[in-house]
Amino acid sequence: MKLRMSVLSVLLLIVFVANQAFAPAKKKAKIQIALLLDTSNSMDGLIDQTKSQLWKIVNEMATAKFDGETPNLEIALYEYGNDGLSAREGYIRQVAQMTSDLDKISEDLFALKTNGGSEFCGQVIDVSLNQLLWSASNDDLKMIFIAGNEAFNQGGVDYKVSCKKAITKGIIVNTIFCGDYQQGISTFWKDGADLADGKYMNIDQDVKVVHVPTPFDDAIVQLNKDLNKTYIGYGSQGRKMKERQATQDQNASSMGASSNVNRVMSKSSKMYKNEQWDLVDAVDEDEEKLDNITDAELPTELKGKTKEEIKVFVDKKKKERENINVQILKLNKKRTKFITEKRKESTEELSLDKVMINTVKDQAKKKNYKFK
Repeated sequence: MKLRMSVLSVLLLIVFVANQAFAPAKKKAKIQIALLLDTSNSMDGLIDQTKSQLWKIVNEMATAKFDGETPNLEIALYEYGNDGLSAREGYIRQVAQMTSDLDKISEDLFALKTNGGSEFCGQVIDVSLNQLLWSASNDDLKMIFIAGNEAFNQGGVDYKVSCKKAITKGIIVNTIFCGDYQQGISTFWKDGADLADGKYMNIDQDVKVVHVPTPFDDAIVQLNKDLNKTYIGYGSQGRKMKERQATQDQNASSMGASSNVNRVMSKSSKMYKNEQWDLVDAVDEDEEKLDNITDAELPTELKGKTKEEIKVFVDKKKKERENINVQILKLNKKRTKFITEKRKESTEELSLDKVMINTVKDQAKKKNYKFK
């Protein structure tokens, strides 16, 4: 009898272990944000604010937790209301599909050009609902941010239908009117947000974002140069993507010291992942990556090396990256404290980053996301 019970216990243990081994891994939660930007003539200020504050917004998202884990961040980008776009398509263009490739979003933002046109908010919302790869999970936070300065009810697609359609899919629509608060209400921007459980906000698109220089900025920027040296470009796109990374560093720098440092902070966060072209991230994502990579895909410095030699090199770069990131985070704590003290002395206008960050945090908390 005891032997039979022992055999049964062993069999049950084997079944339990097997089930654990073959159980599908729980997918990480996602934060999905679709940016729908009016690129008509009067919107240069809006585009500049978006370019300037992208990395600050990413940094705030990097502090999010869901079930104790950092969620993945995906961003999509549309432009609308631009005469240079197809009239047949409603003057709407998908610039970027939902992606975690943040350098691509930065690259696309800096390529946007304004040109006078007709702004069809209902249609661009509807197009984004149909075209984008939205998650089907109820745990994921799915949001549209649409920004512009013309009446929300223009065009042949009723914004009321589009906004109601969004919320039935679990997608919140937040509206940002570039102009006077009451004018945005009278031109239906608030109504659009209300219909899709979103928030209505207004900003001055032409306000110049206040950058607070700190004694720590130069050291953080220098560490970014060291950080870039830890990336190992592989595959057909490896070299090109490393060049793109450097270009986006330059683009961030062109928007001011604060934007530059905010990008460095984003690159040191878990939101910034490049497994498609960086061997360190690729191996971190899949330990078996080195079993499948060919010599032709390797960068010059690793060609002809054994798998063991490549692994040693990758591990070395990973360790260097981790050490640099620790230094960046330490400096940023001092920088943040310095900026907080300085901002007590001044008042600031509402800008894109502030309204977006506050809105995302409020809506994320309702779905049990936590922020530091």
